[in-house]
Amino acid sequence: MTFSEYLMEKLQPVWRKNHSHPFVREMGSGELELAKFRFYMIQDYLYLIDYAKLFALGAVKAGDLKTMGEFAGLLHSTMNEEMSLHRAYAARFGISENELEQAEPSPVTLAYTHYMLHAAQNGSLAELVAALLPCMWSYWEIGKELARIPGAADHEYYGEWIRMYSSEEFGSLAKWCIGLLDQLAEGKPQRELDRLEEIFLHTTQFEYLFWDMAYREELWPE
Repeated sequence: MTFSEYLMEKLQPVWRKNHSHPFVREMGSGELELAKFRFYMIQDYLYLIDYAKLFALGAVKAGDLKTMGEFAGLLHSTMNEEMSLHRAYAARFGISENELEQAEPSPVTLAYTHYMLHAAQNGSLAELVAALLPCMWSYWEIGKELARIPGAADHEYYGEWIRMYSSEEFGSLAKWCIGLLDQLAEGKPQRELDRLEEIFLHTTQFEYLFWDMAYREELWPE
């Protein structure tokens, strides 16, 4: 059993909570309120600004040119494909790029991104990958699940999101990160593996909190 298979087997109950969250389910059924999706897209754009920095740090921490190049590719993909999707959605909602970038991050967005960046900056390359992987891996799985719902991928608003994250292109990026974590975990002492599991668990839990924050449209308490 690979380390990623071990994580998936052990953490499956936590993992599945993300897939069954009302925000995700209602995207698939087309019943999600547009206001909630609009709120999500703004917060996710802010999240991606910091998420992209993880790939830049991955290139810095990489031990070989091939891995460095892969992280550079992930950085490019995030900033020029994934974030362009958000900018296109923002335009449909009448949100300018300046407004998008100047939006106020929610407490969950701040906590999530700061946790990942802290783990990445202060830890090993393996810890960096463990921190960023749940987002990419779960989005790929959620995208594929929603794409199997008749008509979901053709929805006027949510279809483009579903098509992007269920795509083979996005899946190949997720699979590379999964493989890299397995490679980096090989031969590590149990203490280090426990740390990787802890980070992976926390960011998986943050994924749930992010969906929940978007569904409730939660910002700072007044």
